[in-house]
Amino acid sequence: MNIGDKVRLLHGKEEGIVRKISNSGRIEVEIEDGFIIPAMKSEAVVISEAEKAHFGTISEIEEKTETPVAISAPKDQGIYLAFVPINDQNLSLYIINDSRQEYLIHGSEVFGSNQRTLLAETVKPGIAKKFDDRLLKEMDQWPSFLLRFIPIQNRLEKAIPPFERQIKIKATQFFKHLSKAPFLNKSAYLFHLENSTQELDIRTLNSELQKLSPKPEEAPVKKPARSIDLHIEELVENHSKMSNSEKLRIQLETFERKLDQAIQSGMDEITFIHGLGNGVLRKEIHKRLSQMGNIKYFQDTQKDQWGYGATLVRIS
Repeated sequence: MNIGDKVRLLHGKEEGIVRKISNSGRIEVEIEDGFIIPAMKSEAVVISEAEKAHFGTISEIEEKTETPVAISAPKDQGIYLAFVPINDQNLSLYIINDSRQEYLIHGSEVFGSNQRTLLAETVKPGIAKKFDDRLLKEMDQWPSFLLRFIPIQNRLEKAIPPFERQIKIKATQFFKHLSKAPFLNKSAYLFHLENSTQELDIRTLNSELQKLSPKPEEAPVKKPARSIDLHIEELVENHSKMSNSEKLRIQLETFERKLDQAIQSGMDEITFIHGLGNGVLRKEIHKRLSQMGNIKYFQDTQKDQWGYGATLVRIS
């Protein structure tokens, strides 16, 4: 059992992620809404290992079950996001163009108002393009995936509208999508990206992009305070009836907004006071900071006053 494993408590129905393991054999499990439950290691079982012991590995499952029917067919089938198992812990992500249309594809992962590009290139028909890898046990921590498709039409013909799809993977539905991946000849978890898509208005998209570019005539962004207190009572007056997840959402939105203001206004550093608590807010802030390219470094600060309850962010 390791930190980050998903476990089930034997004396109850709770499931969650292991956040801390002590030498005495005690663990702390974070369940839904961010609540932490203390337990002994002997009172919990790692879900992935238990299911593996009962059902076998992915390859064993494939041997015991019927081979999935191939989705690919002579007619246009569309575009898929595919999660291809490498082993029982690792997955590779592919974009599969099982259509007759060539597309310019932009794929990114979304962290609140921030994004990180994973794929930006042309994908021809009949191509399966790998663009990332993921750990299966971290599925509940995966960000949303945003994929945008602009058709490439090299001759004068009826216009095909561009479209986008944002997907948040949920474990309750993920494992129902096992099928044979077109062109890869492998079993994979397939998500049809042309179902429930939203068409893109190119003019609106261009307008939104222009808004992101600084304009000389715009007033400069107001600098935030050099120290931002993220305790929920400092952000919301009536918070007694809010869930932990709602509080965390507001705290992270405030963190991102104030950090954006600090970056845009030219500040060289800013401190966020997040407190100790169960460490969820600190961990999420550090995770997002580690994925940003315009951050020189970040570190715990003001230890004499806050212990490990404050983070200094140095902006590059």
